[in-house]
Amino acid sequence: MRPHRGFAVLAVAASLAATAACTATGSSGTGDVTLSLWSWRPEDTAAYRQIFAAFEKSHPGIKVDFKAYKSTEYNTVLSTGLTQSGGPDVMQLRAYGGLQPLIEAGELVALDGKVAGLSNFETTSLEGARGKKDSKVYGVPLEMSTFQIYYNKDLFSRYGVQPPVTWEQMLTGARTLLDNNVTPFATAGKDTWLLPLYDDTFAATRYGGPAFEKKVLAGQATFTDPDFVAALDVLNQLKPYFPKDMMGLGETEAQTLFATGKAAMIPEGSFALGPLQAINPELELGVFNAPPAPGAVVTKPLQVGWVDASYGLNAKSGHQKEALELLQWMTTTEFGQLVADTLKQVSLVKGVQPGDPLLGQMVQAYRSNPTPYLMLVNFRYGTPLGSDLQAAGLQKMLLGQQNPTQVAGDIQAGVSQWFKPQ
Repeated sequence: MRPHRGFAVLAVAASLAATAACTATGSSGTGDVTLSLWSWRPEDTAAYRQIFAAFEKSHPGIKVDFKAYKSTEYNTVLSTGLTQSGGPDVMQLRAYGGLQPLIEAGELVALDGKVAGLSNFETTSLEGARGKKDSKVYGVPLEMSTFQIYYNKDLFSRYGVQPPVTWEQMLTGARTLLDNNVTPFATAGKDTWLLPLYDDTFAATRYGGPAFEKKVLAGQATFTDPDFVAALDVLNQLKPYFPKDMMGLGETEAQTLFATGKAAMIPEGSFALGPLQAINPELELGVFNAPPAPGAVVTKPLQVGWVDASYGLNAKSGHQKEALELLQWMTTTEFGQLVADTLKQVSLVKGVQPGDPLLGQMVQAYRSNPTPYLMLVNFRYGTPLGSDLQAAGLQKMLLGQQNPTQVAGDIQAGVSQWFKPQ
């Protein structure tokens, strides 16, 4: 799932929320209770309707009305909707720090003791849905996201390129592709939320991955650390292999560039597998993690991952009982396997195995050599958000408006306004 926050104009959000209010929580007129469920994944609408049809079959009398909004507008749409009677009964929630404002506003119901199936998740899987201050769980975890590099097997074979083991092999392959008028990496600079993920994907090895995370959290290092500065510069070094119009491309455009064979690789999330295959069902895909960057602190590839979205209960819902039934069902292996097979995402329900072999490969890589999406997991608990600071800085860097040292300084200055080492 996409981990970024929305930057919608309030007027647009209010309009969308008002529209939603016209069809929100209520009865279908046939004696059934209709639960309004909101999400930020319009691209998954057909799959979700198939999934919730299974719930409706086993829970007669409850209907699920799935509504999806643009991811970049969702945060503001949801915060507006939750203050009105027309808000959702159940809604997709951001993880970690993105969840906290809704908790502090009293807009969510704590699920501890109300959803028995929370025991079907590992403790670490619940951290993304846990309140920072009260440690209560406010969401049923939906999935784990990983971020890696997809590649087009046909293009690699055509031009004699192999999944790289070393950084130089990756660049040699990229140069070969360029020489044959194929864009090596499809990347999107317009959707700036992707930029910190690109940097972690290519350069977590350079700054030290989990070991650096521990040092920063303990106050033993800062974002002006030379290794972190050098990691920011890795994207500068890769810029010749990105689309020339990268800063004008959004995520969907980058996905299309890759899926139609105009680019050979794309750094993307596990959540992009379904959309990529939908664009081109004939696409032969492989995945790999970037080899250690020059000067890397970690000498083996790392797999970026984080606990992503969850589903929570609106404190103002008029159908608490039925909503809790739905959330309880979302803790079952039935729902988890549907997430894995229909949405092609990595379910966190114990015992659920990815049906797609590529998803299985991503999960195994994360279990073997994990590294967190650093800014999302740890630095979204205050304002300004660490991910916003890094995204804005990397955009300026790639546009030639700042150097890596300046970007790192701005990140440290911004985060220092609220982050206190433990």
